[in-house]
Amino acid sequence: MAQVHLSEVLGQSILAADGQRVGKLSDVIVALPDGGNYPLVTGLVAKVGGRQLYVSIGMVATLSGEIRLATARIDVRPFERRDGEVLLRSDVLGHRLIDVPRGRLVRAYDLELEDLAGAWQLARVDTRGRRRFSRLFSRGQATRTGEARDWSEFEALIGHAGSAGARNPLTRLRRLRPAQIADLIEDADRQETEEILSAVHADVELEADVFEEMDADRQVEVLKDRADVEIAEMLTHMRSDDGADLIADLPQHRRLTVLSLLPASHQAKVRSLLGFNPATAGGLMNPDFLALAGGTTVAEALQDIHHADSQIPQEVLAAVYVSESGRLKGSITLQALLKADPTALLADLAEPEPVHVHPEADLTEVAIRMADYNLTTMPVIDDDGNLLGVVTVDDVLEVTIPEDWRRREEGAATSDRPKPDAQDPRLRAEERA
Repeated sequence: MAQVHLSEVLGQSILAADGQRVGKLSDVIVALPDGGNYPLVTGLVAKVGGRQLYVSIGMVATLSGEIRLATARIDVRPFERRDGEVLLRSDVLGHRLIDVPRGRLVRAYDLELEDLAGAWQLARVDTRGRRRFSRLFSRGQATRTGEARDWSEFEALIGHAGSAGARNPLTRLRRLRPAQIADLIEDADRQETEEILSAVHADVELEADVFEEMDADRQVEVLKDRADVEIAEMLTHMRSDDGADLIADLPQHRRLTVLSLLPASHQAKVRSLLGFNPATAGGLMNPDFLALAGGTTVAEALQDIHHADSQIPQEVLAAVYVSESGRLKGSITLQALLKADPTALLADLAEPEPVHVHPEADLTEVAIRMADYNLTTMPVIDDDGNLLGVVTVDDVLEVTIPEDWRRREEGAATSDRPKPDAQDPRLRAEERA
């Protein structure tokens, strides 16, 4: 099975069928098919006398060892990229890709093409070894020092609008969790961010989940060019507490407009949260929870959990609250419900007077109380005992862990990107590029 490394063939002479040199290889053209399959090589870009010419892959007799055409002539019309075409040198080589299994951005230091049943395709990517782009930055044969991995493990960030329609934006991104996509955005430059968000935008629920995981400064930066109605549309799919945080971080002149565009029920929840200090239990709580009457059976409660509104996060549903006229009377964990007699009543099973906090409690008090009582959720009540919301342990951790640790990855000390040779100016220039 024939294989070639792109960095080794770039700049190589293109020979006609009779052995005469007609030009040199400038780029390789591929088409990215739907479904995450391997991109097929459709043609070459040949540099002939200072002009860029198109060479169909059907005219290429050999690509491995030497580049030889099956004909003595080539089309002399200038190369013009068509919609859906991707240039491996211009769009992929040296650019960053999404490493889907590892959930991070990596650079494509080289690409491996493979001849499979007479059709050349992009098969593998070298993301570790610096092949030094032998045809671009140095002379002579490249020294391969890295490892190549299967193309199917990567999502390309091409930055070319014309090829966007030929790419399925969610084929591989769907494998990542929202927090992983948010981490990618934190590490991405402006163009990469736009492309990631453009892909995520195709799924409004996923987009909302990603924004919930993003840092406040990054949220505002990304949203500054979006219309108020677009921001409001996304906020309707976000948790009320996260939506309130986002609105509070928007420029002041946009807050009321965005808030007014929210559906009435969602707007009321967000307005109530904005009335609390963000550094208190009231500012941290989620106003969406499941509260049921004491006469509800266990079987009915489990059905209510099953059909709970999507606005209620799973971590909040770890407990069900018993209330009368809005006042908190007790709580019961999901684990206890699953073990209980389906015909039993919540009033008979619920823990009376559960551990709680008032909305003015500061973060330290909230954290200490949850730690003391080994709680993953804790209700927030007002002076009259009315249940206002629920604080979850993940929200407490998010605001108490130091900022520079929040996005730290496991094994962060071992980077997938090798350090450039400080003595080689070509590598320093390549890294800047």
